[in-house]
Amino acid sequence: MRFLLVLIILALAIWKLWPEPPVPTAEESFIGPQVQTLNKMEQFEEDYMKALDEKKERLEREADGG
Repeated sequence: MRFLLVLIILALAIWKLWPEPPVPTAEESFIGPQVQTLNKMEQFEEDYMKALDEKKERLEREADGG
């Protein structure tokens, strides 16, 4: 009976200390292509907003007599 108790405790200790498999990132999962497209669109949006700000500043300079 003592052997069974030691075996159970040993099995629980091994199970607790066993390393977990790494969690895959979103890019590595089945939705990877959609995430990559989303990242590209975010970069496109940043570039577009930057271009709008530059155009707005240029128009303000021209309006001031620049």
